Amino acid sequence: MTFTSFKNACIVRSRWLEEGGRRLDCNPYMSGALEARDALKKLDCQKDKLREVTLAMFDSGRESRNWVNDPKCGVRFMGCSAISLADLSTLPLISKKQVARNPKLLVEEGWSLITRSGTIGRMAYVRPDMAGLACSEDVLRVVPDPDRIPPGYLYAFLSSSYGVPLVVSGTYGAVIQHIEPEHISDLPVPRFGDAIEGRIDSLISSAAKDISESSRLINLATQVLLTCIDREDLRDDFWHQDKRALGWQESTISSESFRALNYDPRIAEIRREIEARPHSKLGSLCDPSQFKGKIIFTRIDAEPEHGYMLLGQRNAFHVRPEGRWISRKSVAGLGLIVPPGTILVPSHGTLGEFELYCRALIVTKRTAQYAYSGDFFRCVPLEGAIESGYLFAFMRSRLAFRMLRSISTGGKQQEQHHAMMYRLPIPRLGDEKEREIAALVDRGCQLYDRGLDSEDQARSLIEEQILNGGV
Repeated sequence: MTFTSFKNACIVRSRWLEEGGRRLDCNPYMSGALEARDALKKLDCQKDKLREVTLAMFDSGRESRNWVNDPKCGVRFMGCSAISLADLSTLPLISKKQVARNPKLLVEEGWSLITRSGTIGRMAYVRPDMAGLACSEDVLRVVPDPDRIPPGYLYAFLSSSYGVPLVVSGTYGAVIQHIEPEHISDLPVPRFGDAIEGRIDSLISSAAKDISESSRLINLATQVLLTCIDREDLRDDFWHQDKRALGWQESTISSESFRALNYDPRIAEIRREIEARPHSKLGSLCDPSQFKGKIIFTRIDAEPEHGYMLLGQRNAFHVRPEGRWISRKSVAGLGLIVPPGTILVPSHGTLGEFELYCRALIVTKRTAQYAYSGDFFRCVPLEGAIESGYLFAFMRSRLAFRMLRSISTGGKQQEQHHAMMYRLPIPRLGDEKEREIAALVDRGCQLYDRGLDSEDQARSLIEEQILNGGV
């Protein structure tokens, strides 16, 4: 057996062991941190320590969280994984009083966020739509000094293939790993001059604005649609205050289901209102060959050049998803690859309020490159039947979310009842109005893709500068 037979192995230089105080855990050597450090050492340019170009690096401090249901009394709260989300509209609410007592919970536009506990090194740039939200104590806030460094440039470096390994190498702990500000305060930040740094900063800033505007347009599309059917989106606090679901008399039970959830009177009222207007059944609008929510297949690992990145429910909602690479041949014809405009609905999960089960996602031109696991219900709109953007604007609403939850079947793990999913009523507003609403979503998808492309370009610029020796 040769060295190359080991997939997760690398050659460690004795000099690295000496410099690291003969630290024998794998993390500093396997992360690429030492190679990144050596590459930065070779640069013939100014290098500032991270603490020299920042105003502060801190976390919010550990304390119990006071959750609330009323939006008037709360601030949306991002956990470690939530900093990677594109849609922040479904986050839980933490008490405004708690935030007032501890302002460190809030994040501001232009900061760099780094997960510091558990999964170390996930990063996010605070976009306009993230500013003013509360954030977990397990996320490190890196506050740039705009007089010393452009905020977007600092984030681009920290999140690059050179910055991430250096950040991760500072972790400590056995079972649950951690990182503290002092562990990365001396991290070297290369400086390439105002022109290059300004260009990179501009790309990151425009990416943040595009993704924020994308979210605004898609939220607006949903609001316009619901207004047209004389409804407001459901509020979680009002939903749980409605006691009708605690017990009622039911006269429409059929052999299709004996489960009380499927006859929820709150949902029955919503369905009656929608069905009293022009509407279509969801199944009649979608490609029948792909209208399903369970695909079982064998996962065969492959190198990126020969495979697709497979996304599950959790990472599919992330701005920068990380998935497993599987062989293209092994999934051919299974329906894991879907076209742009497909609406994906997580089809397996639990009924927890903040679980992803039943939360809709739209596939953009960029995200159509991924393979999606069999745990999504695939709604591929038929050409001429309905605009995909319009369908998504409805499917992502809290109203549709509750309707989807109400057709669940199963024990611990829930899934949508296929026949009930087919009959899910979709309100119709006429071609002109539906195209108007779809245009908002389509524009949002375009901005989302453009934002990610800009961010890629920014990282490529800084990585090319380092690779070329700063020339």
